[in-house]
Amino acid sequence: MLRKYLFIIFILISGSCWAVDPFEDFHEYGQLSDEEIHDLHKGEMLYGDTEFGFILSRGNINSTSFKLKGNLYQDFEKWRNQFKIDTLYKRDENDDTGDSDVTANRVFVSAQGNYKVGVKNSSFFIYGDYEEDQFSGLKFKSTIATGYGARVYQGTKNKVDIDIGPGLYRSVADEDSTVSDSEENKTGYLLRVAMQWERLVSKRTRFNQDVSIEQSLSGLNSRLKSETALISQVIGAVSLKFAYMYRYNSKPEDDKLKFDSELSATLVYSF
Repeated sequence: MLRKYLFIIFILISGSCWAVDPFEDFHEYGQLSDEEIHDLHKGEMLYGDTEFGFILSRGNINSTSFKLKGNLYQDFEKWRNQFKIDTLYKRDENDDTGDSDVTANRVFVSAQGNYKVGVKNSSFFIYGDYEEDQFSGLKFKSTIATGYGARVYQGTKNKVDIDIGPGLYRSVADEDSTVSDSEENKTGYLLRVAMQWERLVSKRTRFNQDVSIEQSLSGLNSRLKSETALISQVIGAVSLKFAYMYRYNSKPEDDKLKFDSELSATLVYSF
């Protein structure tokens, strides 16, 4: 299934030579670049988008899943700020007991402030995030980092932005975790690298690739997060988003797997 998904994305990205736009019937999308969108909303207190997903399954499999994401921006003369929230909640019915059990419960929030310098699309940034995941073996984990960001490529259809800088990582083990007391609280230095690649597939569709890497400099766990997304606006301010999320943790707690992935189809509302 994953290979099929990646193959479809490859075809779409490579399809700029198609004579007919396969998304011609969709509402126009992607005609404004991110910079033009920010300029349009310059000085506003908040603007951005929210993303919703809800799945209710009944029959052979009984489960309920809910996903909520949000991207909020502020763009002022010297500062551009971004706030993110990403939540996932899922309940599955236990066939043995008949009870409904929570199988996923995660909340992630982050904030980044970029101070604009004289060079276009360049800035100094400060970044912080906080995550609670009921099934990670941790009570919470958080990161704070600062550094320099710049656009390393600008083309007709592609643009690539990179942030890089040092930071601190902190985690606190869950009360039910099996780790020793000496490993319950962890704090260490890290190097954070984040990349945002945006490609205009057609006038109606956009491809986004976001990757963040936090390489530990203190012998603690290193983390990677990647989201590959294809977005097409359907009508008005509503878009349809297909995304593949991949997370990697080099030293997971409680013998958890080092990676997990998530394939989703959600509606996005922009304001």
